[in-house]
Amino acid sequence: MPLVKLYQKFVGLLQYVEGLAPLALRLYLAPVLMQAGYNKLSHFSDTAAWFGNPDWGLGLPMPEVMVGLAAGTEFFGGILLILGLATRLISIPLMVTMLVAAFSVHWENGWLAIADVNSWLANEQVLAAGDKLAKAKELLQENGNYEWLTSSGNFVVLNNGIEFAITYLIMLMALLFMGGGRYTSLDYFVDRYFNKRN
Repeated sequence: MPLVKLYQKFVGLLQYVEGLAPLALRLYLAPVLMQAGYNKLSHFSDTAAWFGNPDWGLGLPMPEVMVGLAAGTEFFGGILLILGLATRLISIPLMVTMLVAAFSVHWENGWLAIADVNSWLANEQVLAAGDKLAKAKELLQENGNYEWLTSSGNFVVLNNGIEFAITYLIMLMALLFMGGGRYTSLDYFVDRYFNKRN
């Protein structure tokens, strides 16, 4: 069975670079989470007002505490992810933050983060976004330099669905089980240090 042996050799070689996958996840998630945390911290009072107001916000109890917890978890959790330090531990509160975001902020908007009327996941809100986008394009074509405005890409309507929050949740779940990564995280070197001492 030379094919099986070749495959086993290939899998054996992967162990030397297996830290790249968790590293990629960490480096992808960290700036997203840090930016979200920074935005909450830099607009603390506005965010707390939105968190707490039941009429036009989320209606959460103790909004200042909730903003502090969410922002701190995202910002400092992102720093820990960059370092690959306490990766498994910080993944847990970050996953909770993503669950809260998905179900308290984004749930009513459906799955799609960006409105795509051609998607089989499109709900009424997404379908209505198609008309809004068409009207916005019409106004821009009549009153603006449309070619310049679209030179970096097409206009889209943000649907604000749960797609991104759930995607980040799944990525964090992977880090919870994989850890920070072999050779690519401080967790790996801390673990090696303490295992050598025992």
